[in-house]
Amino acid sequence: MFSVEPQLVNVNPALLAQMPEARPVIQLDHIHKTYTMGDVDVHALRGVSLNIREGEFVAIMGASGSGKSTTMNIIGCLDRPTRGSYILDGEDVSQLSKDERADIRCQKIGFVFQGFNLLSRTSALENVELPMLYLGVDAAQRRQRATEALAAVGLAGREQNHPNQLSGGQQQRVAVARSLVNNPALILADEPTGNLDSRTSVEVMEIFQRLNRERGITLVLVTHEPDIAEYADRVVVFKDGKIKSDRPVEHRRNAAEELKNLPIIEDEDEDEE
Repeated sequence: MFSVEPQLVNVNPALLAQMPEARPVIQLDHIHKTYTMGDVDVHALRGVSLNIREGEFVAIMGASGSGKSTTMNIIGCLDRPTRGSYILDGEDVSQLSKDERADIRCQKIGFVFQGFNLLSRTSALENVELPMLYLGVDAAQRRQRATEALAAVGLAGREQNHPNQLSGGQQQRVAVARSLVNNPALILADEPTGNLDSRTSVEVMEIFQRLNRERGITLVLVTHEPDIAEYADRVVVFKDGKIKSDRPVEHRRNAAEELKNLPIIEDEDEDEE
């Protein structure tokens, strides 16, 4: 499940141009979202169309009230549009019921949040196993897949630690591992570095870049930090419920290279053990 695919190096640009275009994972077509608050209709989204293809790493930005959070809720099947269509991994999920959307989230989407959202009295391994419980995966396979996912984010040997025995960066790594275990079509990361210091933020972005590069995982990242958005390969900016700009990142930051030049911060939790 977690085998690493070789990277393409020194590919002839002419041959690369002839390669088939990656299939779309996200297809938003003229999405509108209107909330009714008393006698007032609030138009959160005004005809948003957005395609994200398999293997892309896209950052979504925008001020408060711009529509980026509403868009993420729709992409994550946490809400559904008032009008317009949403095709996720080839399936129209626009008007699914609440229970149907929950099934889709479990099967196709991995989530990483700013607040980690880990169960405090549960080990790292058990936290990572949680999404598989909803799919009825047997215990042996749950343990194997969770162990592999934790190793993939640099937490081998930390399987039995509880969240209060882990640093903030390690807790976020557990959350990333949890997002991987069901082989999702898409990982959504909502302000994943918001509670982290500068070096730890770069460490988390190194994991995202590596997963995107080596496994071709499709990543959508919401952030208000322009420097964090520069780790993606494309930035979509929202304003007033519409897409203001959609552009490639011209000078993409390389988290792995940056980490070589950043001082190591001692982990207080490890010092106490």
